[in-house]
Amino acid sequence: MRTDYDIAIIGGGPAGSTAASYLSLAGMSVIVLEGEAFPREHVGESLVPATTPVLVEIGAMPKIDAAGFPRKYGAAWTSAEQRPVPHNGFTGLDHDFRAAEVMFVERDQPEVDRDYTFHVDRARFDQLLLDHSASLGATVRYQTRVLNVDFSDPDMVTLDCRSPEGPSTVTARMVVDASGRQTMLGRQLRIKVPDEVFNQYAVHTWFEGLDRGRLAPDPNKTDYIFVHFLPIKDTWVWQIPITDTITSIGVVTQKARFTDSGQDRDKFFWEFVDSRPELAEALRAATVVRPFKVEGDYSYAMTEICGDRFVLIGDAARFVDPIFSSGVSVALNSARIACKDIVAAHRAGDFGKKRFSVYEGKLRQAVKNWYEFISIYYRLNVLFTAFVQDPRYRIDVLKMLQGDVYDGQEPKALAAMKEIVAEVENDPDHLWYPYLGTLRAPTLDPIA
Repeated sequence: MRTDYDIAIIGGGPAGSTAASYLSLAGMSVIVLEGEAFPREHVGESLVPATTPVLVEIGAMPKIDAAGFPRKYGAAWTSAEQRPVPHNGFTGLDHDFRAAEVMFVERDQPEVDRDYTFHVDRARFDQLLLDHSASLGATVRYQTRVLNVDFSDPDMVTLDCRSPEGPSTVTARMVVDASGRQTMLGRQLRIKVPDEVFNQYAVHTWFEGLDRGRLAPDPNKTDYIFVHFLPIKDTWVWQIPITDTITSIGVVTQKARFTDSGQDRDKFFWEFVDSRPELAEALRAATVVRPFKVEGDYSYAMTEICGDRFVLIGDAARFVDPIFSSGVSVALNSARIACKDIVAAHRAGDFGKKRFSVYEGKLRQAVKNWYEFISIYYRLNVLFTAFVQDPRYRIDVLKMLQGDVYDGQEPKALAAMKEIVAEVENDPDHLWYPYLGTLRAPTLDPIA
């Protein structure tokens, strides 16, 4: 039976556009159905080095280089207070625990040909990637929302769509859900489950003229991404350069705090920022250039990430928390891995679930490592600072921060971190016990 396209992709964000590029390069006919008009604003503005091989492989890197996005050479963390550090079991911990930083150049990463990645204006970045997929042959339809996917015909899928021109249908051999946090198939198939551990919430905006060096441990490294801890449990602020003068700032905390406060987003943002006076002073000296926005539904999982004639990629498959800038990396790498299975399935003429087993296994293991790493980070972030500074674990932590989590192995630092968290949790007299966060991940492996 002939279909309109080989593959229909729901969503034109980084996951969808990357998948469209890979599949078009493989000679398949592809349509991308994007519900919004581009360009459009989006969070997730800082990349990790694991995105570099994908951008090179699909041929988009020259366009990224030409776009002039700020280069990102590393990451830094700051805290409002010095915290006691037990020296037993750690080495080289005589530094100031109010700050820590890493440089990507400290570790060679397979397939990464440079010591930096980028901070990006997502409106420009996402448009660039989607235009690139179109240049490779993909059909792109904007303002076309997929309302339902019909799997009743074993030989094809039918997508019911709505656009300003009216209702329409598209048929394809299989569908790739890259709908992001809209999780189109997750909701339709009822396979989406909330993650009660990371029920986070963000309030964010852009500032013009922020002095990025006010909280920087090194004034020569203000082009890093910064995570500023607030003296409030499970709460932090991101600081991301967007241009030479514009900086993205967001407060991330537990959703219940925002709900219980009864405040509008502006007042909520400033009340939390005021808990770090030096940060609040720097922000008030700058100018807000965008309305405050909120991001909810920050963490969820899927009981299935593939099936007969469908796969889920990017945020449509899983989203945990943005603290390590993993969003775009998961989008691009999940598309890369999934497309290898999709191309093989197309050649075999079989889009059954078993064809996507390699993708499923790799994504679940990678997400498991991310999930546990972030869980430990929230549970005891001073532990993360200690491991960053300990030469025995620093490179292993950096590997995760680079987004290099798709080799199926559990990093040795992660195993050691889990042991120490358990030790602290079981000893109320431990120096770190008062610094335990309230988030506590389940002992069972998370659903991808």
